[in-house]
Amino acid sequence: MVSSCGALIAAAGPACVAAKPQLACFERLGSAGWRALERVADLVRAAGLLLVADGKRGDVPVSASAYAQALFGSTPTPWGAVDGLAADAATVNPLLGADALEPLVAAAAERAAGVFALVRTSNPGAADVLDLAGPQGPLHEELARMVAALAPRLAGERGLSGMGAVVGATEPQHLGRLRELMPSSVFLVPGVGAQGGSASELGPAFSSQPASVLVAASRSIANAPEPAAAAAELRDDVWTVSQTAAR
Repeated sequence: MVSSCGALIAAAGPACVAAKPQLACFERLGSAGWRALERVADLVRAAGLLLVADGKRGDVPVSASAYAQALFGSTPTPWGAVDGLAADAATVNPLLGADALEPLVAAAAERAAGVFALVRTSNPGAADVLDLAGPQGPLHEELARMVAALAPRLAGERGLSGMGAVVGATEPQHLGRLRELMPSSVFLVPGVGAQGGSASELGPAFSSQPASVLVAASRSIANAPEPAAAAAELRDDVWTVSQTAAR
């Protein structure tokens, strides 16, 4: 696993700004999987990439605090502190409410890291829950308002916030409205490629800054005959869309 991940990082990394390991793929292997994840994280950092831990964590505050230590910080023990993953950002599940997000946001702020809350995901079943009607619109808009309220906590120097949102590319009709609701948040956008989303439809997701969108592509790059070429092509497509959106 480490060697295949390392080869992919070496090939596609020069066209990327981050790597997003899916934690479940490592955790299913038990302690050996976590050791492999730590080694892959080292490879990501050595390549000069940001590490986005894709675990979609979310729980009651006491458990969220433990997740925060694992992802961003360390855990004190009688034998000294045990370091966590030291991720640059992590995906989180906001459906338990703002108090469950609080420990993760606080830990991210302390480490100058980011949090991407699930708002409107790319899977077909997202509509079953995230599009349910509420008093002010669909549930995903309520989640977007929650993200926007927390955005000042992780505000950066150039107007963008590390309090970001996972917004899928597979239902691009939501992008413009979600950008209205979350003007400063960075969008993590999965669904381009293997899931059927297209980079050409991402214009409404961008603010005036190209860094306002981070496009996540996994299978379409990892399974490509030439991952380096696939990553470079997607980078160029996204850059073109970002420049058009900024005009």
